[in-house]
Amino acid sequence: MIIDTTEVQDLNSFSRLESLKEVYGIIGMVLPILTLVLGITIGVLVIVWLEREISAGIQQRIGPEYAGPLGILQALADGTKLIFKENLFPSRGDTRLFSIGPSIAVISILLSYSVIPFSYHLVLSDLNIGVFLWIAISSIAPIGLLMSGYGSNNKYSFLGGLRAAAQSISYEIPLTLCVLSISLLSNSSSTVDIVEAQSKYGFWGWNLWRQPIGFFIFLISSLAECERLPFDLPEAEEELVAGYQTEYSGIKFGLFYVASYLNLLVSSLFVTVLYLGGWNISIPYIFVPELFEINKVGRVFGTTIGIFITLAKTYFFLFISITTRWTLPRLRIDQLLNLGWKFLLPISLGNLLLTTSFQLLSL
Repeated sequence: MIIDTTEVQDLNSFSRLESLKEVYGIIGMVLPILTLVLGITIGVLVIVWLEREISAGIQQRIGPEYAGPLGILQALADGTKLIFKENLFPSRGDTRLFSIGPSIAVISILLSYSVIPFSYHLVLSDLNIGVFLWIAISSIAPIGLLMSGYGSNNKYSFLGGLRAAAQSISYEIPLTLCVLSISLLSNSSSTVDIVEAQSKYGFWGWNLWRQPIGFFIFLISSLAECERLPFDLPEAEEELVAGYQTEYSGIKFGLFYVASYLNLLVSSLFVTVLYLGGWNISIPYIFVPELFEINKVGRVFGTTIGIFITLAKTYFFLFISITTRWTLPRLRIDQLLNLGWKFLLPISLGNLLLTTSFQLLSL
């Protein structure tokens, strides 16, 4: 049997080409995810530093100043310290639940970032059910907290876990109803479509003006979902030592710390996307006509400007959340549940009913 060497060479080159295509495909899939994770990590470090600086300013004291210039590396120093600390386990607790709880809390929040558009077509996965996927995934986080509380075999931890679950259920319903109202206005549940629907009328097309009641309910509910003051009942220091975090140390305690800031960042990003026009500049045409030609000048420059605008709006709401922490006192657990079930839920239902009526009348 005679084998043609040219055919063998062609087959070899074809197989190499196919393997190269597979490698490039894997790199093209992994690289955006790694870039997003890196960006989120830097964002969380900046939030921690900002919170300490703003808190210091409000309380008229000196904030972090030794770790790096202006204390900007303080969060990194704290994280490194937690990594090298010993991991302690409760002697009579459920070790598996105790270990899995923090991971579930972090992973469920990280997955929410996959549907957030940071600029024009700069989104990891543009799904038709984007906003509802975020609500579905974020509701898994309290399960992790409940597992941590139960696995700790500590009454304070268990009470903190129960409070986290009760608070999440109470405030997720008004939050979902507000998101449903936005979906009705935009005729879509995709985050990209919601932003583009707001861009048609510039600044006055923002859902903030079309849904003012929904905006305030969403803001209060997202603060409660993040367990920020005045809604930090699950980890109230004066009552529960540290709530579900009481028995934790080392990297597992650090994961809870990271999860709370990840949740705060994702909530602020969704406020920006749903109510503030996302990456759109939305300045009236008469003031800055050149800025509206950005996409024609260059796609990279336009994307960079879009990311900057999204983050500027996001960090504005982070500033509001941080300021609220040192402005309002903590609610009691009965006040917190009454606010969710007796006030926010009926108002958000009424808001949804009004939105549906207007949409039907405009057909």
